[in-house]
Amino acid sequence: MRQPTSIRRRLFYQLAAVAAVLSLAFVLVVRGVASRAAEGTQDDILAASATAIADSLSSEQGEVTLELPYSALSMLGTINEDRVFYRVTVEGETLTGYADLPVTNVPTRLDAPAFSTEIYRSDEVRLASILRRVSNTATGSSVVVTVAQTRSGLEAISRRITVTATGVGLLFFLLATTLSLLAANSALRPLRRMTGAVARRGPSDLRPVTGDTPAELAPLVRALNSFMERLRTSLSRTEDLITEAAHRVRTPLATVRAQAEVTHRKLNKPEHRQAIRDMIRAIDESSRSAGQILDHAMVTFRADSLARDPLDLAALISETCDRLAPTADLKDIALLRDLPDDPVPFKGDGIMLQAALHNILDNAIKYSPEDSDITVRIEANAALHLSITDQGRGFGDSGFESLTARYSRGTNVGDIVGSGLGLTIADEVARAHGGRLELSHNTEGQGACVSLILPYT
Repeated sequence: MRQPTSIRRRLFYQLAAVAAVLSLAFVLVVRGVASRAAEGTQDDILAASATAIADSLSSEQGEVTLELPYSALSMLGTINEDRVFYRVTVEGETLTGYADLPVTNVPTRLDAPAFSTEIYRSDEVRLASILRRVSNTATGSSVVVTVAQTRSGLEAISRRITVTATGVGLLFFLLATTLSLLAANSALRPLRRMTGAVARRGPSDLRPVTGDTPAELAPLVRALNSFMERLRTSLSRTEDLITEAAHRVRTPLATVRAQAEVTHRKLNKPEHRQAIRDMIRAIDESSRSAGQILDHAMVTFRADSLARDPLDLAALISETCDRLAPTADLKDIALLRDLPDDPVPFKGDGIMLQAALHNILDNAIKYSPEDSDITVRIEANAALHLSITDQGRGFGDSGFESLTARYSRGTNVGDIVGSGLGLTIADEVARAHGGRLELSHNTEGQGACVSLILPYT
């Protein structure tokens, strides 16, 4: 299964990537600007030194002479033991200096320095050349003064600048990354606030989401509100359908059964009476199945929006017994009520609890023999125990766990009409209220005991 992506993580990574690019650009720009500034400073000093030497040129008896000023070379300094070279040429002939110093970039204009970088004596040197014209003849002589300096100092300065710029860039990246994390959290705070507001709602709370939201979340909020409105309408229609179906299905089947009983009493031939009895049995089975299917649908629907109404469990059980008393009287079954005189308070869904009790008690009456007893009891211990004990067939050899599954019935009740949903409904009602359904044998003899165990509320 594909893991869900995190918007917060993606936003943080994107902002961090932007910060990394900006930090790298900062380092490169600072290094480049600083290097060019250092080179420019060196070029200015070299040009000033060459100019100082050129200003010392003179002419004596038709010869170009030079008295080399000390300040011309001392201004270059001795940073990082940089070496300084010079060469003065007159009409291409070396007057003084290093005769092998290469001069490849000869200036073409007077007093306009020309610069170049060469390899001299295994070192990289920076050269500055000045062109002067000395009047030692009728036409004058062209003199080129060249001053060169190794670049060790410049490289050292460049390294220091690079280290400093890298440190500043790293600090900038760390600061920008921290701010990116804070920005991602801040940008997603409205989404988390809206998520929390929706998550805190109850199952039946389908009110529209309101509150101040950013413009980017407005389409999501509108879509969510539209979905909840459609869901509320659908749930309302489902509840109406269950109620209407219960009435529309049960009433015609009851009418058909009554008519079949009347017809059964009027028939004389045994084969006709048997056919009518088979039809009555099929009607009973259909009516019971339809009723329990609708009860199960109702329980499933209401479990999603469980009501927590204040109830009196003793009164609820008494009411259920009163409703089924006529059915029990037809088989001379006595409904024994072992209930406290005081109310038994409980908060829950009364309709669901009554459906569970009705199905358990109806099963007890259906599977109990004539002239027997059914005991309905409430016991308050660590939890509330609502138990119904009969003297019927019991659960046979079937496992208790399988009997709460849908459409599952015991192996000893195949000749009795049933749908296999009664215990399923009771089990789901118990679990919806945080309790459980417990099945056991009658400890006082033949029969079964079904208990709803509910926590105190």
